[in-house]
Amino acid sequence: MGDLAVGARSGHGPEEQPGRSDDAVRPAVTDRVPEDGDAVEPVTADEARSGSDEAGSRQKKPRSFWKELPLLIVIALVLALVIKTFLVQAFSIPSASMENTLQIGDRVLVDKLTPWFGSEPERGEVIVFHDPDGWLEGEPTAEPNAVQKVLSWVGLMPSADEKDLIKRVIGVGGDTVECNGTGPLKVNGKALSEPYVYPGNTPCSADNAGGTFKVKVPDGKVWVMGDHRQDSMDSRYHQSDANNGFVPVGNVVGRAIVVAWPPTHWSTLPVPDTFDQSGINAAAGAVPGALGLAGAAPLVLWRRRKINQRLTEGNSRVSATETDR
Repeated sequence: MGDLAVGARSGHGPEEQPGRSDDAVRPAVTDRVPEDGDAVEPVTADEARSGSDEAGSRQKKPRSFWKELPLLIVIALVLALVIKTFLVQAFSIPSASMENTLQIGDRVLVDKLTPWFGSEPERGEVIVFHDPDGWLEGEPTAEPNAVQKVLSWVGLMPSADEKDLIKRVIGVGGDTVECNGTGPLKVNGKALSEPYVYPGNTPCSADNAGGTFKVKVPDGKVWVMGDHRQDSMDSRYHQSDANNGFVPVGNVVGRAIVVAWPPTHWSTLPVPDTFDQSGINAAAGAVPGALGLAGAAPLVLWRRRKINQRLTEGNSRVSATETDR
């Protein structure tokens, strides 16, 4: 008869011996590394396997995706709220006052970060601002549903706050802005070339309601106008309000930087080159004169002092001569 190979093992265990049952095989032992003060105690292989199974059962099972989903949603909402409050917020364009730069239904993203660092609106920027003094009084407002209110509040949808307006800054504190007849519009005596004005419109409106004007912008305020000049109730037509048509800088939410929706209207909103022309900055033009005056003042005072000293010395000599006589 041929030999029957029973219980074949790998080369790592004790070899089979004839006439010896498996039960007679001495269990393998493992030594536990002793700690200070502990005696070395042998641990059988069965005990080692049992301990390993118990340790595995004690390992924390990973959470399922559905259990983590609510936490992820909360984190996303918090981040969206922080972004909307301090960084960027979406706004919807409800009217035609900024055509063709902005179309009805466009969604723009507004930079709210730079004002936190003291930045103020500049000429040519398109800004969103809170209603200064009843500019939207009587205007119909759409009532958003509950979902729209929540998503708007966290910044995931355009703002549902219909008390905000969007216009272009024409003049800042210290500027003189004027319009005569149909234009051109002038800032500090410099005529503006305005390619952004709605096709067919004139830069100024020859009417008696505010279309022709000459104003000086107070510090801390801005003068704004819509690009659709003959269809924009802007600073021109609110000169009788509490701010004389000017918008307080504190009412400015931020600068519109990009048209984000719909994709076919995507574009940035840069400052037009016409606002960079030489001499338009009245404040900058006054600086060299002020610096020159400040530099000349000490020289003038020094010259006057020298003249007074000479006169005093001359009078002293004359007095001394008369005394000698």
